[in-house]
Amino acid sequence: MSASTSFQALLAELQAKTPVLWLNDRLGQPLPSDAPSTDLIADAQTRMTRCAPLLAELFPELNATGGNIESALMPADALKVALSGKGASDTSAWFIKRDDSLPVAGSIKARGGFHEVLALAEQIALTRGLISPDDDRRRLNTPAAREVFAQYTVAVGSTGNLGLSIGVMAAALGFDAVVHMSCDAKAWKKDRLRKRGVRVVEHAGDYAEAVAAGRAQARALPHSHFVDDERSALLFFGYAASARHLAAQLKDAGRQVDAQHPLFVYLPCGVGGAPGGITYGLKALFGAHVHCVFAEPVASPCMLVQLASRSDSPVSVYDIGLDNKTEADGLAVGEASHLVAPLMASQLSGVFTVSDETLFLNLRALKSSLGVRVEPSAAAGIGGPQWITDSPQGRAYVQQHALDMNQATHVIWSTGGSLVPPEALKAFHDHADELARRGESALQTSGFHELTYPPRELGS
Repeated sequence: MSASTSFQALLAELQAKTPVLWLNDRLGQPLPSDAPSTDLIADAQTRMTRCAPLLAELFPELNATGGNIESALMPADALKVALSGKGASDTSAWFIKRDDSLPVAGSIKARGGFHEVLALAEQIALTRGLISPDDDRRRLNTPAAREVFAQYTVAVGSTGNLGLSIGVMAAALGFDAVVHMSCDAKAWKKDRLRKRGVRVVEHAGDYAEAVAAGRAQARALPHSHFVDDERSALLFFGYAASARHLAAQLKDAGRQVDAQHPLFVYLPCGVGGAPGGITYGLKALFGAHVHCVFAEPVASPCMLVQLASRSDSPVSVYDIGLDNKTEADGLAVGEASHLVAPLMASQLSGVFTVSDETLFLNLRALKSSLGVRVEPSAAAGIGGPQWITDSPQGRAYVQQHALDMNQATHVIWSTGGSLVPPEALKAFHDHADELARRGESALQTSGFHELTYPPRELGS
């Protein structure tokens, strides 16, 4: 089957909103010549370390970690048994990376968002003579510093979680914080921002329109910095900095990562900055021994569409007739990051798509097996291990790379949920229970069994 015929077959599956696993045949090719240096990952790690005392001072929630933004790596074999029914015969290990419980911002966006605001604050403070390079960064939380920061606007466009991260961090330092939010954003996120002193500007359009409007308004203002989720290297490397801590957590858990012990990481994907940054960081550490797979809603597979099209120009989900309507508000993005997509073209193993119904049943399975409650977006990656081990495409990938899946480690990245109001969490789980009562068994639907596979050639 030719590449053009294969892409047309894939389009038919995507347009029908049929869950698919797409495998990347460019995996392992050289990065683009203009790819950013991986040295910038270390720079981000160093920045977050030197700013940790400042963060602990600004946010009491971070006292316990000394201001470090990190989450637990939670064993999830109970989820493996619940979804796959496999017992002792499957000796792989499953984990949940609990970014849903990150303090202050409550989501993965704390990593990139806090990093970019802190980088901006350092730059302004150094330029204005408020600090010297080696000064204690707690000097950024003084009346003199806040008086200077108040002269600057920090703006961002968001469906919700990045807005929470940027808005909360910027307001805490005294910046004029503005968050442009799309119609997909949840009301409670807007309310939480306003309570923190953040100005929320609502837009009738989708994520891309909110970002475009925010970018345009920021450019028109003096002393304004726009956090561009579609293009920001500071966000990207803030996420990439998480890789080294995950590596340490895996070592502590007794999990090797090498040719005989593959690591699979499943990451919910919106515009691509967070999962792309994490992938970049992990590939820098583990190379071919880590296999990163993105999870996207069936209505919003923007990274899949961009990569599978092999186009150098932007391609959106609207271009192929999808509506970008999903309950996974953090993943409701029509067009992939122009910074991230070219980097993922050689680093990403693949993308699978997930229906909203499956998202909710994933929530249910996670709660019943591990007692973890997350928002729908954060549950997108849960079906990843079964796509790899049980689908024809996944098995072909395993065979192609000669992987011993009994020695594999699967990390499902849970991206948000701890700040969701109790009544909203209850509504999520009530809906999931109703789906289950309709006969959509959680053991069948939240895993592999409901999925319809595209022809094998789609991964070739």
